[in-house]
Amino acid sequence: MVGTNCYSNPATLNASSGAGYVTNIAGVNSYVTGSPLSVLVCFMVSDIFGINATLFRDLADKVARKNGCYCVCPDFFNGDPFDPENENRPLPVWLKDHEPEKGIETAKPVIEALKREGASAIGAAGFCWGGKTVTDLGKSKHVQASVLLHPAYVEVDDIRGIKTPIAILGGQNDTITPPKLIKQFKQALQNAKPKVG
Repeated sequence: MVGTNCYSNPATLNASSGAGYVTNIAGVNSYVTGSPLSVLVCFMVSDIFGINATLFRDLADKVARKNGCYCVCPDFFNGDPFDPENENRPLPVWLKDHEPEKGIETAKPVIEALKREGASAIGAAGFCWGGKTVTDLGKSKHVQASVLLHPAYVEVDDIRGIKTPIAILGGQNDTITPPKLIKQFKQALQNAKPKVG
């Protein structure tokens, strides 16, 4: 469920880019930026290109700077982001080692560690591959709010279980999460609201 644009215009990777740094949180290397003393955390889950994608790091830096929060971007791929130039390991093969459904297993201990360190409000943002992890976090109430940005591997049934406020963003020409699917997600959320009265 990754669009052809990902192959024709892959992310630029640079492990030394960004204003932040990589640190280990609960056994997971994570790009962090902003004030570690902030009680507000933006938990960002990358697309298949991982935490060394320069635009991803730039976005994390901007979110931290503009909102005064601490951005935490775990490396869900353990230093093994997708490489579209590796013909011996096409996306379906790579995904066997990095199943979107298993992202929550990595996310939970990192979030628990952040809470132990004083985080009182955690919002999560999932980009493409990361959308599934953030959806699962919203179902488990590990975060207080979520945003999905052209989420891949997310189905309408996943959306029905969301327990936290959520925004779902897809582009007009998005082939992964087209406007029709966004409407189905919205309808599922409206139908899942508890009835009052």
